[in-house]
Amino acid sequence: MALSLFKKRSKPDVSSDSGILLPPPEQFPQHVGFIMDGNGRWATKRGMPRKFGHREGAKNFKDLTLYCRDIGIRNASFYVFSTENWKRPQEEIDALMDLFWEYLCDADNYLERRIRMIFIGDRSRLQERLQKRMQELEEDSKDFEKMNLILAINYGGRDEIRHAAQQIAREVQIGTLDPDTIMEQTIADRLYTAGLADVDLLIRPSGELRLSNYMIWQCAYAEYYFTDVLWPDFNKTELNKALVDFANRGRRFGGI
Repeated sequence: MALSLFKKRSKPDVSSDSGILLPPPEQFPQHVGFIMDGNGRWATKRGMPRKFGHREGAKNFKDLTLYCRDIGIRNASFYVFSTENWKRPQEEIDALMDLFWEYLCDADNYLERRIRMIFIGDRSRLQERLQKRMQELEEDSKDFEKMNLILAINYGGRDEIRHAAQQIAREVQIGTLDPDTIMEQTIADRLYTAGLADVDLLIRPSGELRLSNYMIWQCAYAEYYFTDVLWPDFNKTELNKALVDFANRGRRFGGI
C-alpha cells in the first residue's frame, strides 16, 4: 500500500488576502529558499541606478519575511550575497553592504515577532561591524520559535561543502573521526545549516533557471519554482502561487 506521503495532495482550501486559495498548513513546505534575483534589471527598466533596485528588493524581502512567519512557514532562507558577488563593481558592493547594515540595525522588528535569525556563509571577509551585529542578533534570538530566518551572506554552496570537508579532514587527522564511519549525516552536521531542515521549495524569480551555487547540498530534493517576475515585484500573491504549485506536486523522494 502506498504511503500517504506519495498520495496526490488535496485541493488547496485556505483563503488568503490575495484572493488565491492557499493549501492547508500541513501541505506547506518546511523550508522555502529564495534567490532574490532581478533587482538591477528592475531598476534599469525604470531608468534608475541598480542600487535603487536593491533597495526596493530589500523592502520586498522584509514584507515576505513577515508574511512567511504569519502564515506558518517554519524556515525561510534568502540568498543575500554570494561568494561570486565580489566580482561586481565596488560601488554596487558598497551599496549592498550599506543596505545590509541598515537591515541589521532595523532587525529588532523581527525579534519582537520571535523570529530566530541565522546567518550562513564565510563572515571573515565582512566588515567587523557586520560580524558583530550578526552575532548579537543570533544570540538574542537563539531561543525564538516562530520561524527560522536564514540569511546567506558571502555564501556559496561549493565553499560550504569545502568548509565541511576541511573540518572532517581535521577530525580524521587528529583521530576523533573514523573515515569508515563518514555518512551523509556526517557532512550535513558540518554544514552552515546543521540542524536545520533541507530546502523543500526553492524559488527563483527573474527568469533565470539555475541555482547559482545556492544550497546545492540542501536542495538535493527541493522542488524548484521559476518565474519571470523580477524580485521587487515578487509579492505575497506571487508567493501564494508558488505555495499552491508546491502543494500539487507529487514528492516521491526516489519512490514510486
